[in-house]
Amino acid sequence: MAQSPFLQSVEDYMRVQRYSRRTIETYLYWIKFFILFNGKQHPSVLDDTHIKRFLTY
Repeated sequence: MAQSPFLQSVEDYMRVQRYSRRTIETYLYWIKFFILFNGKQHPSVLDDTHIKRFLTY
């Protein structure tokens, strides 16, 4: 399954920082869910309002 370059860079960073495999999987799951929740917008264009809306969902 192909991953987006953004998610791949997040995963690569966490591997370099020696995060556990399970932690990486969990972080990627929630990042994907956040992106899908916000209409597949890149996280760099989202602001605090989007985060608050997601967390209160």
